[in-house]
Amino acid sequence: MRCLSITLLIMTSLASAQLRPTDIQHIKVYSEPMRFGGWPANHGIWSWGNDILVGFSEGSYKDLGPDRHHIDREKPERHFLARSKDGGQTWTVIDPALKGYLIPEGGFLHGVAREDVKIPKATPSPGGINFAHPDFAMTLRTTDINDGSSRFFYSYDRGQTWKGPHLLPNFGAPGTAARTDYIINSKDDCLIFLTIAKTNKQEGRVICARTTDGGKTWIKQGDIGPEPRGFLIMPATVRINDTELYTILRARKGSKRNLQAYRSKDNGKTWTYVNNPVQDAGEGNPAALIKLKDGRLCMTYGHRAQPFSIIAKISPDDGQTWSPEIILRNDGANRDIGYTRMTQRPDGKVVVLYYISELTTGPERYIAATIFDPNTIQ
Repeated sequence: MRCLSITLLIMTSLASAQLRPTDIQHIKVYSEPMRFGGWPANHGIWSWGNDILVGFSEGSYKDLGPDRHHIDREKPERHFLARSKDGGQTWTVIDPALKGYLIPEGGFLHGVAREDVKIPKATPSPGGINFAHPDFAMTLRTTDINDGSSRFFYSYDRGQTWKGPHLLPNFGAPGTAARTDYIINSKDDCLIFLTIAKTNKQEGRVICARTTDGGKTWIKQGDIGPEPRGFLIMPATVRINDTELYTILRARKGSKRNLQAYRSKDNGKTWTYVNNPVQDAGEGNPAALIKLKDGRLCMTYGHRAQPFSIIAKISPDDGQTWSPEIILRNDGANRDIGYTRMTQRPDGKVVVLYYISELTTGPERYIAATIFDPNTIQ
């Protein structure tokens, strides 16, 4: 396996909100012939200054047709980590399962269980987790598509080693499909935002849950929006102030795919619909969301329709309004694109991680990073 730090500067089509082409940098994080790298949003991103860690899925490439993800479902899906020590310029990729960490259970969404590592059994959390530890990281994962339960791992050394897996409750729902989205309140207190099954056992809707005893028990704090006819899934949440939260959900109703925003002014107990920051997301994609150092909100997402793109938007008013599209790149070869996660570096630049394939390269999907400066938007 090789670590790539190839910088690609490309001319980018400019929307109403513009970035100069020289202000956008694209870097290959993980790219291997006939391999599939995908879905950072299913795993998480963590950062400590210029030390950035991101998770993603990896498997064998297989052409399954234009409407399917091109990962061989008869071979194992592995969960990798990529780390950058220099703010996203260069990356090192590791398979943590070879060291006994972050090992997937069961069949999962893509591929079969691994046979080269021992599969751990998830256990109840003993509690006592210090969420405020300066080198803390936590990842929330779906256990098995056929099992309908979720678990979490946590680390005190920036993802070098991990504790867990520990079970999450189903919060009275038929099942859960957790992905990493959490907000730390204090040493013992943490909010998580996760997808649960609807009452008809179909996906899904989103809830906010909370622990105040270091992760030993988790209680549902509130439902985010009413139970939808389609689905509302995959939240991306930020804290606005001491009591206010803002989240963006991936939405589907019939043939429509968009992104919907909700706000809570009581730390997640009740939520109100705000707007649709993205009216048309093609075939659909989750958002990534951060609060910039200057107080603005920044979101990114993959657009699963031609031209297949990675897009950013900026909000100056806590998500009430959003800028026009900022096209970070629009050279995707197909619908297999996006699932962004992002963080802001100490110098103010934003690092966005996602998966993509290009017409000018091979068919394999790879993990990429785009670095841009939100202060240079015209």
